[in-house]
Amino acid sequence: MSKVVATTNAAGTLSLLLLAFYTNPASAQSTQDTAQAANPLTEVTSVATPLSCPNRVSQPAETSQSVTTASAPCGSAPPDTGATGLSAVATPASVDPIVSNDPPKRMFGMIPDFESANNTAANQQPLTVRQKYILAVHNSFDFSAYVGDAFQSAIQQVSNGQPHYGRGWSAYGERLAAAQADQTTSSMLIYGFFPSVWHEDPRYFRQGSGSAVSRIWYAVTRTFITRRDDGTNGFNRSQTLGQLASCSISTSYYPSQDRSAARVFLNWGVNLGYNSGYNVLTEYYTDMLNGIFHRQKSSAAASPETPSPLW
Repeated sequence: MSKVVATTNAAGTLSLLLLAFYTNPASAQSTQDTAQAANPLTEVTSVATPLSCPNRVSQPAETSQSVTTASAPCGSAPPDTGATGLSAVATPASVDPIVSNDPPKRMFGMIPDFESANNTAANQQPLTVRQKYILAVHNSFDFSAYVGDAFQSAIQQVSNGQPHYGRGWSAYGERLAAAQADQTTSSMLIYGFFPSVWHEDPRYFRQGSGSAVSRIWYAVTRTFITRRDDGTNGFNRSQTLGQLASCSISTSYYPSQDRSAARVFLNWGVNLGYNSGYNVLTEYYTDMLNGIFHRQKSSAAASPETPSPLW
């Protein structure tokens, strides 16, 4: 009998403890913590268990930028789309600069050559009136013009050209002043005033290729043939009549013995012949530099988008 009572009391006590366990969350949490402390492998196993990957939802492609991202395995960290996007954008390859064969603006360092240009599509655009006068100013007052005038005056001084100037430093000064006046008046008339009035292009366009005979003939005839602003060719009034006007003006500061019509026309013919020879030198000067310095030579149409600079 006592055993039955003891068993009944034990069962009742156990029932009360179970009732208290389920109705008291704090006790349950404490019991769980105790169990985890007793068996630490349970926590490690629960953490290491991989979660199931949810179904990926395909994102709509953006029209502004398309970046290809490799699909990551389940449970791995997502890829860095920022770095992938930067590396996926293609960058254009570097282009080697084209060696420019534009005619130099000064020949031998003392002859202005601002009016020369390659005969390319980019140079077909006519000059504005402002550009024509800027071209004339550069041909008149560039330092190479002063060097060339000083050299020309020295040659006349040694050879006693135009002997009415005489000898000595004063005569050299008069020759130098006359040469600079000739340079200024001819440049302003030939490259500025007359081309603006008659809508002519004062530049010399190099042929740049062909036989020697054709290139020399082309250069010589450019004294009398020029390109108009509308793209057609015609008589070079700016060069021929500009030279005649400049020779006429020079009679105002030449010695009195040289102020005659015969002298004007003689100087006019000499200047036209000098201009034809000057064109031949301009035609071949770039080729001469290429041969001396072994520069890379590109065809005239290698860079048709870039016009030759005027100065």
